[in-house]
Amino acid sequence: MNTITEPERNVPVVHEADLVVIGGSCTGVFAAVRAARMGLKVAIVEKQNCFGGVATAAAVNIWHSLHETTGERRIIGGLTAEVIDRLRRRGAVLESPNPSSAHRMNTEELKIELDELVVAHGITPFLHTVFAAPVREGDRLTAVIVENKNGRQAVRARQFVDATGDADLALRCGLPSYDPGSLQPPTTCAKIWGLGSLGDFDWQRAVREHGAEFGLEKDWGWGGPIPGLDDVQLRADTHVFECDTSDGAQLSRAEIEGRRQVRAIMDTIRKYGPKDAKIALVDLPSSIGARETRRIAARYRMTEHDVLYGTRFDDAIANGSYRVDIHHADGPGITFRYLDGTEVVIPERGTPGREGRWRDPIPEDPTFYQVPFRSLVQDEIANLVLAGRMLDADKNAFSAVRVMVNMNQTGEAAGVASAIAMQSGCAIREVDVQGLRNALAAGGSIII
Repeated sequence: MNTITEPERNVPVVHEADLVVIGGSCTGVFAAVRAARMGLKVAIVEKQNCFGGVATAAAVNIWHSLHETTGERRIIGGLTAEVIDRLRRRGAVLESPNPSSAHRMNTEELKIELDELVVAHGITPFLHTVFAAPVREGDRLTAVIVENKNGRQAVRARQFVDATGDADLALRCGLPSYDPGSLQPPTTCAKIWGLGSLGDFDWQRAVREHGAEFGLEKDWGWGGPIPGLDDVQLRADTHVFECDTSDGAQLSRAEIEGRRQVRAIMDTIRKYGPKDAKIALVDLPSSIGARETRRIAARYRMTEHDVLYGTRFDDAIANGSYRVDIHHADGPGITFRYLDGTEVVIPERGTPGREGRWRDPIPEDPTFYQVPFRSLVQDEIANLVLAGRMLDADKNAFSAVRVMVNMNQTGEAAGVASAIAMQSGCAIREVDVQGLRNALAAGGSIII
């Protein structure tokens, strides 16, 4: 391989903080806010023009239920509930008893709410800024190198949170990762106006029957309304198969292919739908919605058994009730596994699901599961904690815990743990977990 040697250069330190969060998803913002509320001086680095990650840049506007499966007890609070309350005051959230679509948000309003949280807490934002490299001394990070319009810069800090999704910071520190096997494929969402004008025309059936004419594979998807936008739907109807979006070349291909698939669906409707129908593409996301890429080997790997049997952990920092949700990696379809032992497999768009059981009935079904702090903690870097979907979990456990209402909580735990570690002078791995849980609860998290 040909190489180019860069000349040595001095990189200016443009900011110093107690904590730097790399990645400005809701997970990252929530880590930053919780740390700031505990008195830390915080900076956050985000490659997009806005905060929110998948919830904004990828346009995925659903947060799942904050309750256990019976709907009787709230199991998720903290900043997730706080942001929903803020959106509710502006009519920017639609709420439903369906746990899989409990909160449908206006993603544009969410962008502004996250801006306001960052500004109100004195957090220094670095938008349009790409993380480039870590600066490490022994078992500690001392700074990160970033790139933006001002060139190559350094940001110093005492604590660090990796909320990049793809574990960019952790991997460039040399932390061990592992291959989770075939990856759940990413999806390009789209906001489409006019689907209501199709009347009784079954556009999903038309795509199933004629999509191949427009280069579409057999597939499965979902969609729904957007608060405040009459007859505009958020659609997530396709996947880019055999793609690892943590690889630069594959990510580039996926972005282009995902947009092509959206147009192919619309062209199918235009050709085979009612001639007087009018549909229009309103918006495409600035980033494809990645579901699964790298994961870091932490102190504990969550298992499907932990999720589906509701294992309790003494260091639990998050609770969830969302089902195991496996987007098939090798072709169309999705498998849902529920905590009550039932299973539904949907083989293709517009086709009925096949119902069955993944286990025999038991005397009492679990109603929620937990995420342990040890699945966010590694032993090599004393002042680095993980937050988000690079957490350590096996294939099927990951397929449940990866959703945003769960990952948001890991961000809050990472921010609080960083504050405790700095204030007590200990390594992240040495943070007293009961003290962490108490501090999370004091800040509004629901700790069980």
